[in-house]
Parts: sequence; C-alpha cells; structure tokens
Amino acid sequence: MPPVFPFDWAGEWGEDRYGPWVAFRVKGVRQCLRWVPPGRFLMGSPADEPQRFDDERQNWVTLTQGLWLADTACTQALWQAVMGENPSHFQGAQRPVEQVDWDQVQQFIGRLNDLLPGLDACLPTEAQWEHACRAGTRTPFWFGDQITPEQVNYDGNHPYPGGAKGLYREQTVEVRALPCNAWGLYQMHGNVWEWCRDWYGDYPAEPIEDPTGPETGRRRVARGGGWIGHAGNCRSAQRNRGGPADRLGGLGFRLARGP
Repeated sequence: MPPVFPFDWAGEWGEDRYGPWVAFRVKGVRQCLRWVPPGRFLMGSPADEPQRFDDERQNWVTLTQGLWLADTACTQALWQAVMGENPSHFQGAQRPVEQVDWDQVQQFIGRLNDLLPGLDACLPTEAQWEHACRAGTRTPFWFGDQITPEQVNYDGNHPYPGGAKGLYREQTVEVRALPCNAWGLYQMHGNVWEWCRDWYGDYPAEPIEDPTGPETGRRRVARGGGWIGHAGNCRSAQRNRGGPADRLGGLGFRLARGP
C-alpha cells in the first residue's frame, strides 16, 4: 500500500481511476506523482520481439516496494523554478526539459530536495522505470504490439514493423499532449529519453529482487525513446546509455520518490 497521507511537502493528494496521486509545487509550478505498486514482472524482451537488442535478455524482476513516480517528464517550467535557467532547445513551459546531462539532473534533484525537505526526490532505477512503463503489460509498448504518432511522439517516417508511416513532428510536444498509461503516467514512450539512476551493464542471469544496476560504470541508462528516433526505439524494453556529462537534445528525465 502507498504511504499514509499527507506528506509535509505535498500540497494536494487524492485517488482517481489511475490510483493514488500526490502533488507538490515550487514557485507555483505543480508536479504530480503517481503511485507505482510493487510487483513481479518480466524485464527485457522476448527473442522474437522485432528490433530488439541482445542486451534486453528477459528476466523475472521483483520490486518489493512501490514508489512515487512523476506523471510526466520534468517540465521546463519546473526546471526553471528550481535552477533559474532553461537549457532546452524546444522552448515551452509545459514541454519537457532537454539537453540536460545526468550530472546536471543530480544538481537539480539536490536543489529540489533542499526546497522541499522530506521529498527525497531521485531518479528511478532502470527496473522501476520499465515496470512503470509497462503498467502490467508484456507487449513491445503498453499500447500493445504497435504505436502510431497519434499515441507517441517519434519519427513517423520509421514505423514499427507492420505499421504505417505517419507524422514526424521534428520537435518535442507538451508533456501531457498524448495519452497516459494505465497507471496515469504520460509519454513513457517517446518525446524525450529519460535518465535512470543505474550505470549501464548486463542484466543478471537469474531472477532478482530490487536491482540497482552495476556499482560502477562509464555510462548511465536512459529509457523511453524520443521525438527524433524510430518507433522501435520507444519500446518498453529498449535501453540507451550515455556518459554522465552527455547533453543531447533528446535527453530529459522523470522524478521518482521511493526506495
């Protein structure tokens, strides 16, 4: 079960058809967090999933505790409220912040936690991210076996195998512009890649509880795909990685609070 309300840092909370939620504000900018329940799921992709990569070996993962996860990628408005500047190429208060590296995100999180004691914000682990993205599904996307540009912001000139070509927006869209999944989380597929907490490395060969990735490494994990990528890059199991100081146009993040 989710923690008992209220939290000292929260201004609003409640429950709707997607489950429990809680929200905070920084200088008037609101961010909602959704409850992601604990559970056991198949992380990675089956061998016959189109466009999969070898580093997606399927494995049973158990998350023994739930977490609060932002319902959207971090907006430029929230980044501006905390950091006092906006590095994004595609400007818009409700668009996702982008062109932020992993190290910068840690600075943002540190400042945010100073502003809201008890929030204890962090990045989700790779396993937490995929569990939240799937929301109980096992298909390539939480939508099912296919996506369209009306559902996900990606390069519609490069559809998923079996799909039709479609719109290529050539830019980000606002964080709530496209549908949310069954747990109330928006755009886990597409728009911007989202940094995770883990160093990139091979998945364990055996079932595992609460994985946090390798202890050390050179590159951090990013998930979700982006506006500039092919449909296949947006799959639930797709893994990307970058150096902690890599600052690219398709990189953003989503806040978490939990173990």
